[in-house]
Amino acid sequence: MEEKPNHAPEIEHPDGMYPSRMDDRGRVKLPVVLKEYLEKFEDKRLFVTSLDRRIAQVYPIGLWKQTKKFLENYTEEPEVAENLAFNAADLGAETEMDSQARVLFSPEVRRELGLEDQPVHLYVFGGHIEVLSPAVYEERKVAAKVKPVSDLAKARRAGMK
Repeated sequence: MEEKPNHAPEIEHPDGMYPSRMDDRGRVKLPVVLKEYLEKFEDKRLFVTSLDRRIAQVYPIGLWKQTKKFLENYTEEPEVAENLAFNAADLGAETEMDSQARVLFSPEVRRELGLEDQPVHLYVFGGHIEVLSPAVYEERKVAAKVKPVSDLAKARRAGMK
């Protein structure tokens, strides 16, 4: 009998930033490209949380299990792992994408991150979907504009093509 690997399969994720909106019921309608990405995972469950209490993450459950295992085994700085795990548990909830490609966010994560009933920006990073409020999106945009030429040069020196 062949043993199954203990990690989620590599599924190519879409690139780009996608606008969406959180409705008054706490659901984010996913663009078609993100809906199709999540549909490629065998297990349709999702874990929606925030590790930093600023940006929400939508994890396919297999990827979340990998992250959780990483945190459980991260011994270099146990307090870091405990804090991230606490944030994830405190704000997180398991859910599924509905038939209209909407994902429900817990009331805790919506309030903590200021996401209720407003536009959001979505992109895939590390296999999960990052969900940014307008304020965090603008903050990240400003930070990314500070030194893009030197950032690109450093990345190329490190081997980026």
